[in-house]
Amino acid sequence: MPPFHIYGNNPPIVEPTITPPQISDFPFIVLVSERVYHVGYTDCIMLTSSALFDALWPLLILLAVPLIFFIMRPRRFYLVRHGETLMNAARVKQGEDGALSPKGRHQADKVGAYLKNFPIQRIISSTYPRARETTELINAHLKVPVIYSSLFVERRNPSEVVGKNRDDADVERIVDQIDLAYHADDYRYSDEENFVDLRKRAKKCINLLARQGVRETCVVTHHVFLKMFIANLLYRHQLHAADFAKLSFFNMSDNAGITICEFHPWLFWNATRGWEVVSYNEQPE
Repeated sequence: MPPFHIYGNNPPIVEPTITPPQISDFPFIVLVSERVYHVGYTDCIMLTSSALFDALWPLLILLAVPLIFFIMRPRRFYLVRHGETLMNAARVKQGEDGALSPKGRHQADKVGAYLKNFPIQRIISSTYPRARETTELINAHLKVPVIYSSLFVERRNPSEVVGKNRDDADVERIVDQIDLAYHADDYRYSDEENFVDLRKRAKKCINLLARQGVRETCVVTHHVFLKMFIANLLYRHQLHAADFAKLSFFNMSDNAGITICEFHPWLFWNATRGWEVVSYNEQPE
């Protein structure tokens, strides 16, 4: 018998019988989810979000644990003041320019030989010529990538003293007013970088170093800025111009001196936000 009867010239349309798939046909899905969505003639079986999470959370943990350890591991920084310059030797107040003296080049070479004993992976340097020259001599030993940043340059001196001898009476008077007198944080003699300016830049540098991915970094910088960096790192918002004047006076930063700091991200809640000064102004033997 034919599947349908002929009525005139137009046979009736006969819908085929469709048997929707049964849940029992997919036992592996039944184990994961009990929710079934009906769309037309087809039962679409979908994983719920909670079931998907249950299936993936072990993998997420496996990926997250090493990432957390990577982010939270301590970082060490070797802050180096540049070697002696010709102007340092002549007791002349410097601006941006200034090449190393023969003694300064020897100092920088000794620093490089000393730092070669540590697994340093990167150098971050001031852009000033004396810092660049120091960096090149250090990197002759380390052979690592170098980043130059203007954030680490020396404090800008007032134009009235640049290029003049430190023993000049006018220079001594101006330096005393800026560095040794107890004045307000926003005090400014003329066109120099004042305490507020310098403290703001030091904070940017601290944040920059805290974000470094490598474990150990050498930072080549300058006399006054290095002291501001350390003071701001230890005292944060409690640091004022009068405090810095005392700290700066009693803590010298010699040419080619090495200051070692560490950052421990898991101690971010403490007073120094996880920073620690390991040693200050060490001279390589």
